[in-house]
Amino acid sequence: MPEKPGGTEITELAALKALAQPRRQQILQHLTLHGPATSAILARALGLNTGATSYHLRELARYGFVADTVPQVPSTRRARWWRAVPGDRRFPPPSRRTPGMRVVIDELNRHAYAADLALFERLQRESGTAADGSDADGWADGHAYSRGSLRLTLPELQEFFEEYIALMNRYKRHGAEPPPGARTVHTRLLAFPGPAGDIPVPDGSATDDANRRETDAS
Repeated sequence: MPEKPGGTEITELAALKALAQPRRQQILQHLTLHGPATSAILARALGLNTGATSYHLRELARYGFVADTVPQVPSTRRARWWRAVPGDRRFPPPSRRTPGMRVVIDELNRHAYAADLALFERLQRESGTAADGSDADGWADGHAYSRGSLRLTLPELQEFFEEYIALMNRYKRHGAEPPPGARTVHTRLLAFPGPAGDIPVPDGSATDDANRRETDAS
């Protein structure tokens, strides 16, 4: 089912704390990257014990971040399988955050940024390029990267973000089986305003890095 416009704002501090716990972030990332898993599978992958992963999974499930799913292996029907629950989840804007929210969201973002950087660097190393420089399966050319600058008003920036989310939803399959050869593609958008009174940058002035496949966002 397509996402509702505007997404779902997480305003409950307990839910934010549940999401911000580093081990739970690792569990969510593993479920997103590798699909459903049991607490035992997650424990082996993340170097934890099954008691710890079971506890973290229950806390994530309490707030709807993970959910039960059907066994992925017939011989493990008695084991409890979990999947990440996708969704357009959003944090309250800074102007509406309580002091407690600010601390938790800052910590959550810090871990998320570090995890994104680590994942990006690992996937670049494992991009499928052979030792002779040839592209083993074609996906090494799939690292799309863009840098750019725009002159926008605040309402325009908000509209830009909603259009980005709409584009993401357009390409989601919403439960449909992906075609052969499809892979999970990780997307991240980081758009932030420059300081007040900065020197105007003409649209289209961003430079390209010839060593990378880029599309200029400007």
